[in-house]
Amino acid sequence: MLSFKNFLILLFICLTFLLNACVKKDTSGDFGLPKSKTLRMRLSGEPPTIDWHKSSDTASSLITSNIMEGLIVFNYTGDEVSLAPALAESWESLESAKKWVFKIKKGVTWSDGEPFEPKHIVDGWERLLNPETASPYSYFLYSIKNAKEYSEGKIKDFSKVGIELQGHTLTVSLKQPQDFPSLLTHSSTFPVRKDVVEKYKDKWTEPENIVTLGPFKLTKWIHDQAMVLKKNTGYFGIQSRTENIVFYIIQEAQTAINLFEMGKIDVIRDLPPKDLPALRKLKEFYTYPNLNIYYYGFNTEVAPTDNKFFRRALVHAVDRQQIIKILGGDQKLLTGWIPHGMFAYNPNVGLAYDPVRAKAYLKKLGYSSKNPPPKVELSFNALEAHKVIAENIQAQLKENLGITVELKSEEWKVYLETLKVRPANLYRMGWVADYPDPSNFFDIMLSYGENNRTKWKNLEYDRFVEQASGLVSNKGKRLELYNKAHQILVSDEVPVFPIFTNVAQHLISSRVISFPTNVMREFRLKNTSLQ
Repeated sequence: MLSFKNFLILLFICLTFLLNACVKKDTSGDFGLPKSKTLRMRLSGEPPTIDWHKSSDTASSLITSNIMEGLIVFNYTGDEVSLAPALAESWESLESAKKWVFKIKKGVTWSDGEPFEPKHIVDGWERLLNPETASPYSYFLYSIKNAKEYSEGKIKDFSKVGIELQGHTLTVSLKQPQDFPSLLTHSSTFPVRKDVVEKYKDKWTEPENIVTLGPFKLTKWIHDQAMVLKKNTGYFGIQSRTENIVFYIIQEAQTAINLFEMGKIDVIRDLPPKDLPALRKLKEFYTYPNLNIYYYGFNTEVAPTDNKFFRRALVHAVDRQQIIKILGGDQKLLTGWIPHGMFAYNPNVGLAYDPVRAKAYLKKLGYSSKNPPPKVELSFNALEAHKVIAENIQAQLKENLGITVELKSEEWKVYLETLKVRPANLYRMGWVADYPDPSNFFDIMLSYGENNRTKWKNLEYDRFVEQASGLVSNKGKRLELYNKAHQILVSDEVPVFPIFTNVAQHLISSRVISFPTNVMREFRLKNTSLQ
């Protein structure tokens, strides 16, 4: 059903289109921008923030990855994901990958015309690690000497962190060997202009204040309605093929599909399961595999999910194949923590569907017909696919264990805030690879990982994961350690319930050329053009 807010958006788009059509033939109605030079995409929710040191969601990263650039970017032109230079012209490893040296590009300017300086990289890293920033990604740089200690406030002097800058040469000293350049593709490691942040405080990311380095500039942000990007003619790399991008924030998928069919939107991600049979028949339908996981997390600090045997019972009671079937069948069942197609993927760990064993765990905990198990709260962000999955899990837990599940749905921005304060017993989440390595997934659940919302801590798990990340040249030993960490995470302690490796499903208009489709679901749009 079309909400009142989205009805107004649709009405606004259509009226603007008609008014502009009378003035200029080649206008789309999208803020008066020419249709032939404007890519229009749907965002299913308002980005919580585009402060790249504080964001941790895909909506925010879609914007920041197009208005900013870091030292290194991913290259998807070959069969495998590789690295390519951006702000770093080159890099090399020393001391068996315990030290990395980067040569920083010269002659780069920010979108306000100010020169980019290598110290802006160091400033960005200091801000990322600074405890006052409270970044969910500060742990990304913990492999640097004294970085974790600085982030935890044990060291106050940032000059003691293993980062040295001499002219345009940046040297990074690590605690142990690591493929460090891969981490620098992530937005949390982007440089920053501290003078802008200090001047505008919480408003520094508004269009009139923000300064960036990417192929596009943010020119409009009508909160909860739309965001507009324009080509950055001062960009240091190859100029974008598209002049403008308009992101319409439309929560209801059916509204977005209607706009797509009317030619008012060019790209829709996150398609509703009920419409997939019909949408698959369209020539504009695209699907491809991703390196990601769809999972539920448990709040391990509140009853009854504070008990690992209760958590095991819930996981054993859910048939993942039912979920995959109602979603359309493209997803791949997952019992482990690493997605299909990635090193350390292990189909032999985790808890399979076994309602008999699930009931045995509840009996062991003293639950029976006379003493039924307590109800469980399950939360998810408002998107049709998430609602369908939650309702299926609710029904399975009722049928197989007699457990009453109370569903709670929230808009994405509010949902993330709720997870910070008090997660439900069971909450929906997903993870798309930031870089194609298992450490990116295992690191989420470290005791000190800011993206670990389960409240679960296990020092043995931490030790296995930390040791494995340092064995870049010893795959056999690394896999052995990851298998041990896997066992603790999804078989023994079970703070998380992995369900499937997802796939991308989009509608892409035939007028869009070279829209990025890659296993990382990274949508850098400078090479996309329109016909």
